[in-house]
Formats: sequence, structure tokens, C-alpha cells
Amino acid sequence: MGAGDGKAEQSRLAAERVARLKRQLDEAEGATKPWDAEAVSEKMVAEKLGELVPRGWYVLHDVHWPGRPKANLDHVLVGPGGVVVVDCKNWTGEVRVLSGVLWQGRYARTQAVEGALAQCAAVSSVVSPPYRRLVRPLICMAAQPDLFGVTASDVAVAGTQRVVGAIEALPQVLDQRTVAGLYAQLGQDLTHEQEPGIMAFRHVRPGTMVPPAAPPTNAGTPALRTGSSVRPVARGNSSAAGAGEGYRPAGHRAAPKARRHGTGGAGRLALLAAFVIFAVYILPYWGQ
Repeated sequence: MGAGDGKAEQSRLAAERVARLKRQLDEAEGATKPWDAEAVSEKMVAEKLGELVPRGWYVLHDVHWPGRPKANLDHVLVGPGGVVVVDCKNWTGEVRVLSGVLWQGRYARTQAVEGALAQCAAVSSVVSPPYRRLVRPLICMAAQPDLFGVTASDVAVAGTQRVVGAIEALPQVLDQRTVAGLYAQLGQDLTHEQEPGIMAFRHVRPGTMVPPAAPPTNAGTPALRTGSSVRPVARGNSSAAGAGEGYRPAGHRAAPKARRHGTGGAGRLALLAAFVIFAVYILPYWGQ
């Protein structure tokens, strides 16, 4: 092989290497596009849901999924119509609800409906029992703005142009005082760290809470749990969650119990010492 052939071979190998790197780059860009599109759709839906804030609704964005520390909920709303858990989707193609079934093209998307129901159940599990029946699931389709339908399992499916109207149309079941209390409770339960150190492994952004800009003057914040009071939730301070007024500090009753244990231990030690002395110094000479 001559010098010219060696240079040609090196050039060919270099061209193949460049082509391989370009394919890898294209694949990486293609993999990030769905995530980018999803993030854009979530932001768009969040802005749309913000229209409900002046109308007495509180909004939580991107919060923990109870029971699943590495998963998140896109949006949770609390307002006169109850609690609405919104799952944002950015599906393309023809999306419709037909005969109670959610379809994308020729495929029935029952898994998405089951996921929305699971999110709803998770939020219901942390709500006080009297209000659990007021938690509703909703799937918002960012790419189908005019879509609206309800599945056989009572999951509403609405596009971005219909979602506000669908939520506003819910019958009023809560007064503003209870709404504020539920919002504060969910703010604590859905934005605090669920397991020690789990935030180091999470890829979910911290929860964002959006209260109404101008709540009514009579909107108090009653405590929905015994011994706790409703207060604004501080972001980024998960250790303070649950440490509200009315809670007794850890170990409040532990000191008397510790003293009792200590006294009992000393008594047992004295009895043991007396038995050893008796066995060693007295028992051998007992019968003599």
C-alpha cells in the first residue's frame, strides 16, 4: 500500500467517524424534543390555568405525587368546585373521546385514563376524609385546544381553550374559607420532601404554589387537622413541613419515661450485686 493509499484510508475512516458522531447527535436531539415539547405544553397549560386565580382558585404546579417520590403531578387546583388534578398531555394526531373511551388515532389510550385516576386517588389519600369525594381528575390536551369529552370512568378530557371553562362549570361545593384551608394542607403535603434525602435523586422541579392574587377579606384559613394551623408554605424548606403551631416538640413526654427506666435499671443492678455477693461469700459457708 502506497503513501497515497494510506492517506485515502485515513480520510475514509475520518469521514465515517464524523458521520457516526452526526448520527449520535441527531439521535440525542431527537430524544430531547419530546421532553422540550412537554415542558412547553406544561408551561402553556399553567398560564391558561392562571386565568382561574382571580376567580377564587388556588393553583399548585409540578408537585409531588403522594406515594411515588420520584414522580410528579403537573397541576393541582383547589377552588369552589373542589380539587382538580390536571395531567398535561402533548399528543399529536387525532384525539377524541368516543363512547366513553379516549382515542389517539386508532389506539385506545386507556392507560392515560388509568394514570389520571391514579393521580386523583393519590391526592385523595392526603385530603381530609370529608373532602376526598371532591377530588376530580382532568386530562388537558395541549395540542388539541378545542377538545372536550368525558370518559366512562368520569375523567374529563379538555383542550387548552376548554379547560378553564370546564373547571369553572363545576358546581360549587366549597366556600372560600374551606378552599384556603385545603390549599394550605395540600401545599404542605405535596411540596415537602417525602423521604429523607430523596431530593438528591429527584429530577422534578420544586413545587410552585400560586394563590389567588386578591382573596376575599373573609377568607380565613381554618385548620383542617387537629392540632395544626393553616399557614403559608415556605418553598425549599421541607424540614419545616408539619411543624406548625399546636404540635408538641419531639420527646415532650419522653423525659419522665426515661427517668423511670433509669430508676428501674439501677434497682435491678443493685439486686444483681447483692445476689453475686450472697453466692460468692455466703452460700459456700451456709451449711457449715
